[in-house]
Amino acid sequence: MKIFFYLSLAFTLSLLAVSKEKPNIVVILSDDHRYDFMGFHPESPEWLETPNMDFLASKGAHIKNAFVSTSLCSPSRASILTGMYMHRHKVVDNQRPVAKGTTFFPQHLQKEGYHTAFIGKWHMGHEDDHPRPGFDHWVSFKGQGEYFNPTLNINGKRKKYTGYITDILTDHAVNWYNELKPKDKPFMLYLAYKAVHYPFTPAPRHEGKYEGKPIPYPETMARTEENYYSQSKWIKERRYGIHGIDHMETGALDKDPVPSFDNLYWRFCETVHGLDENIGKLVKTISPSAKSTFLFYLGDNGFALGEHGFYDKRDAFEESIRIPMLAYAPGRIPEGLVIDDMIQNIDIAPTIINIAGIENESIKPKMDGMSFAPLLESKTIKNPRKHILYEYHWEWNFPATPTCLAIRTNRYKYIYYHGVWDRNGFYDLMNDPHERHNLIQVPHYREKIEHLRENLFEHLEKSGGLNMPIRTPKGDQFYDRKIK
Repeated sequence: MKIFFYLSLAFTLSLLAVSKEKPNIVVILSDDHRYDFMGFHPESPEWLETPNMDFLASKGAHIKNAFVSTSLCSPSRASILTGMYMHRHKVVDNQRPVAKGTTFFPQHLQKEGYHTAFIGKWHMGHEDDHPRPGFDHWVSFKGQGEYFNPTLNINGKRKKYTGYITDILTDHAVNWYNELKPKDKPFMLYLAYKAVHYPFTPAPRHEGKYEGKPIPYPETMARTEENYYSQSKWIKERRYGIHGIDHMETGALDKDPVPSFDNLYWRFCETVHGLDENIGKLVKTISPSAKSTFLFYLGDNGFALGEHGFYDKRDAFEESIRIPMLAYAPGRIPEGLVIDDMIQNIDIAPTIINIAGIENESIKPKMDGMSFAPLLESKTIKNPRKHILYEYHWEWNFPATPTCLAIRTNRYKYIYYHGVWDRNGFYDLMNDPHERHNLIQVPHYREKIEHLRENLFEHLEKSGGLNMPIRTPKGDQFYDRKIK
């Protein structure tokens, strides 16, 4: 950690050498956009078009091994804004607001003279859309919001809009940039889209754009003995529940036939395409000040599209915990930089703090993440992180997924399922990147499994992660499974 701090300090000093002014910062956050659905990514559907994400990757950095610490909207968003694990900020599901007194990283920027703006989806609690601490300008909505004709809270006053929410939020961001931001202060814009959250809903101009395109069905999607014989039993059971492809309903639970998986897939890609289009509009708007601006794009969690029979997140499989992450700063981030190091959503806050010229050691309360700012300047500096931690706590609302505690290295992943009479998970990601074969019962790996388990619980215990909160049930419970 000390080595990384000195590298971060060196990076900050190099930035100041380039410009004595504090850089502007833009954060673009999407919802349910998985890591590999960007046109330039080798595993992306070959027909998916994301020219603006491709531009950011080619002219900036692609953080190719980016992960969340919790794969769920509200906990992940809280982690991005606080730099803390879920067990520290206490936002453990999508039903609860963030605790009063929580410090968000834009508050530190305000103290350094930044003008800050939040536009989009807050979603920490369903009922409240009022302005939150840390933001001078506020545009948001209650809970998940709606894809069409949203009601927005603009600095405390609500107004109804007509149109597609991704377009509307972008227009607000563009208008704020052109008309409302102060000209005598550095700025931080945090644009949080609802897209591409389920149910995947593209703009009318894009609906049907990819209809009929070939779908590369994942090999773990098949309902075969080979796909499930070594896996935990809950994994097979989940495919018949609310987040499984053999159920596929989030409204009434008794509708037949099951909705089309192909349509689900095509609508996802069309919604991603519309998201990319809007990102391009914002990038074009800020391009005159691009050399004094750092732009980050990331998702709040991954999303399975058929893998293991799922269509959701929450679990600790790769499709769920990996996210897209791009960084763009002309003249400061080398073009076409690819960062292989493991980065998490808890690292965004300390990285931005670092870039703004604030020493991370002075931040209180202390953040769990670490700055990866040095990695944006050089391909040779290596992140000292040897593993990442993941946590998801069982939800009363969606009881088909157990509590998952996981530790992942560059090669191996160990998953501990709490409260399930079942086997845990252990995967060799180098030889089995799709996590098709659970090696938890293979004697050859016993020592490695025990070592990772010890590391997982030692880390959680030191940071207070073993005190799992129990919340009063709130909202609806989706507990039904289809008959097999």
